[in-house]
Amino acid sequence: MNPPGHDERAVEAVLFAAEAPMTLAEIKAAAGEGIDVVEGLRALAESYAPRGIHPVERGGRWHFQTAPDLAHILRRTREEPRKLSRAAIETLAIIAYHEPVSRAEIEAIRGVQISKGTLDVLMEAGWVRPAGRREVPGRPLIYATTPAFLTHFGLTSRRDLPGIDDLRAAGLLDPIDEAMLNVEVESGDDEG
Repeated sequence: MNPPGHDERAVEAVLFAAEAPMTLAEIKAAAGEGIDVVEGLRALAESYAPRGIHPVERGGRWHFQTAPDLAHILRRTREEPRKLSRAAIETLAIIAYHEPVSRAEIEAIRGVQISKGTLDVLMEAGWVRPAGRREVPGRPLIYATTPAFLTHFGLTSRRDLPGIDDLRAAGLLDPIDEAMLNVEVESGDDEG
């Protein structure tokens, strides 16, 4: 039997020293036998609740993250990352919503050919990874998002991605996209 708070301290030490977010199994292996990782995480979350950082889970992996109400402090001092091109943003969205997806499928959805550099930029950012090959003639490479994608965008899983109604409510759809959606809906109504 461990003394009170031992599980919490062990989990805290492991997460603090980790180079990357960790799964429960990785935390358990690093903390050692006899540590109740789930209880340690619960106690850690409770004790860090009023503090400037919190233990959080993103995509089944745990790490420390700045408290949401203090994130603005770090944004001022951090270098602004390179902006993604519209093609890269569209490609990332297609991969996130349709993964796993091949280059040909991305091109079919976008309606234009993508350059190899677009996928390279997304892979260098750590947001997209090759996810194997599709079992069809030619065996094309397929792509999927990574846990780093979830972490960067503050998502627990892909199910947290906004739906069409959320995007419309936030005013994030281009007027052309809105018009195309209306045409698709109207043409679907005419067929029925």
